[in-house]
Amino acid sequence: MRERVHHPAGLRDLLQLLKIPRDDRTAFKRHVKALVASGDLIHIRGHRFGLPEKMDLYVGRLQTHPAGYGFVAPERALDAGGDIYIPAHQLSEAMNGDRVVVRIERLKEGGRAEGRVIRILERGNERIVGRYDREAVRGESRSSGAGHVVPFDRRLLMDIAVPAGQEGGASPGEMVIVELTRWPTATRGAIGRVAEVLGGIDAPGVDTEIIIRKWGIPDQHSAESVAEAVRLGRAVSERDIRGRTDFRHVPTVTIDGEHARDFDDAITIEKLPNGHYWLGVHIADVSHYVEEGSALDREAYDRGTSVYFPERAVHMFPSELATGLCSLNPRVDRLVQTCLMEIDHQGIVVRHEFHDGVINSNERMTYTAVNGILTDRDPVLIEQYAPLVPMFEQMHELFCILNDARRRRGSIDFDLNEAEVIIDEGGVVEAIIALQRNVAHRLIEEFMLLANETVASHLDAHHAPALYRVHEEPDVMKVAKFEEFISGFGYSLAAPVNALKPHHFQKLIERIHGKPEEKPIAFLMLRTMQKARYAPENLGHFGLASPSYTHFTSPIRRYPDLVVHRALRASRHATLTEETREEWTEELPEVARHTSEMERRADDAERELLQWKKVKFMADKVGDEFEGYVTGVAAFGLFIELIEHFVEGMVHVSTMADDYYRFVEGAHLLRGENTQKVYRLGDKVKVQVIRVNMDTRQIDLGLVEILERVRDGERGPRHTKARPKHEGRRKGRPGRSEREKLKGKRRK
Repeated sequence: MRERVHHPAGLRDLLQLLKIPRDDRTAFKRHVKALVASGDLIHIRGHRFGLPEKMDLYVGRLQTHPAGYGFVAPERALDAGGDIYIPAHQLSEAMNGDRVVVRIERLKEGGRAEGRVIRILERGNERIVGRYDREAVRGESRSSGAGHVVPFDRRLLMDIAVPAGQEGGASPGEMVIVELTRWPTATRGAIGRVAEVLGGIDAPGVDTEIIIRKWGIPDQHSAESVAEAVRLGRAVSERDIRGRTDFRHVPTVTIDGEHARDFDDAITIEKLPNGHYWLGVHIADVSHYVEEGSALDREAYDRGTSVYFPERAVHMFPSELATGLCSLNPRVDRLVQTCLMEIDHQGIVVRHEFHDGVINSNERMTYTAVNGILTDRDPVLIEQYAPLVPMFEQMHELFCILNDARRRRGSIDFDLNEAEVIIDEGGVVEAIIALQRNVAHRLIEEFMLLANETVASHLDAHHAPALYRVHEEPDVMKVAKFEEFISGFGYSLAAPVNALKPHHFQKLIERIHGKPEEKPIAFLMLRTMQKARYAPENLGHFGLASPSYTHFTSPIRRYPDLVVHRALRASRHATLTEETREEWTEELPEVARHTSEMERRADDAERELLQWKKVKFMADKVGDEFEGYVTGVAAFGLFIELIEHFVEGMVHVSTMADDYYRFVEGAHLLRGENTQKVYRLGDKVKVQVIRVNMDTRQIDLGLVEILERVRDGERGPRHTKARPKHEGRRKGRPGRSEREKLKGKRRK
């Protein structure tokens, strides 16, 4: 149609213009209907079909704001870039999460597109989590009125009515899942029935269930996929091992966190006679067991990724695979895809090999134990793991070489603290501490990066259709704003904004390290970068300064890695037929879009539950004072992250009552009109917890110095002199006693 049809056309026109044979016409009509359903074609008035890009139409996922407006992230990039703003009155009947068709109505100041929803392609929320309640009828109890569900997600802008008899046994105040039976329209609201009662919002585990349901994360595996996993058995069979490279005699270890249950990767290492390192990265061979198109494969694709919450994990595969047959558990045979790399003293891979292998891991090591051996030189640990200690020491040597090499090429290494939440058996947060990334974390990360790069280079060189992990260059406009900001501190990226390389950013990180301005510059640099995503073409990875990068090392928990394993095996064994190549090339753009979206969903869900846990943790700390950093500045206030608990709260500008504060966008600061007092991104401030709002799951903070100034001003004496009675009167206006005399004269 793009090549031959130059106007919106009806089915009859399409059949003629595209010369569809009579026998294929029924299939063609089905195909057109499928293209309309996916948003690739748009069905318009007069039963005509057109290409969305020719009609200023865009397909994307709608995200609404509690204030009523929304944004659509277009699947086909806008020329001006960014999302499409949808005013409240142009949302039509669309709800948050819906996949919609949007028409661009106009370009706002600054180039942002504004549009309206013209069609809903796919509903995002057939089941909604919320609080069941009833209206109180005058003179009667609260439980006697009409029922409704208030959505937990504040971006869903309307309540759902629940008719009598459809409440599913829910009591007012309980959290429920409501299934929509009638979608909202312009003239009437949504109606639903309670499908499941979750319980009280403060009951143990209910917060995790709410977040899982809110984000639509599938929790239970289908009976069909579980049955497939069970049929695969618990142990590796001799038939599976046949024809594979046997690494079982080579000392092998996994290194993971204390609480990890699924082990994707194992390491072997040795020194070659020429002094080079021979590093083996062995990755669980999930693709051997999970056939394309099987129930396990379909379900893994739908999920896209495993999701890790503080109290539990929602695995991409059933536990029979995730923590069983595909997990590289110690002292049992396991199938792997192996990447062997010969690395010289400059950190360059001079030779590599790929194998379908079998390993038998000698030990399940933890980051803490390996760090204890390498950094603390703990004599107890060294004795306990004596046969493996030389191996760990070689790993450390190689890590130093690889890390130096990556820094030399300009790979950007943000060293920002992450939070670790300590939770008791009842699901209550006991403490929030800094997650310590020790040398064991970093060496495993370095080895995985190298394996991912080696696999990506191989796939690219062999033109195998695959998924790449891409990270594009930052937007020129964002970089210009960043350059303007850092120039206020006396820094520069020292390159034109359209000719920047990763090493320009890395050199700036090195220059600001340990300086007071390190925090604000690092915060904004992170926001200046693009988000990494999956793509069917190799666009390189800017942040890592890598020309080729993919995800190969975690097929148990990421679907793109499974795709890469299949592509790697097909390219190695020359089984990539022309037909398969065409099929994959056609499918991969949608796989990349979907898996990127599922990754964002998982990240958002994990982040929201963590924030909720943090808010609960702060509930009994109202009135307490803490130190924190300004992590964001907006016209309405400051975002502050507390140093002690890694919790983020908000200082609303209304609490900054000692002055009128103006937002200076380019400089990321608020400045007092009269005092000229400045609060800038990255500033260290002292705050007081004013309020913990459990409904909005937000922490309201106040700046201690302003609160004290305001309090002192309110209770201090008024420094005003007593004025003579005649002072302060408006010229020509009589005083009170004179007005009384005038009234008396009028009465007379």
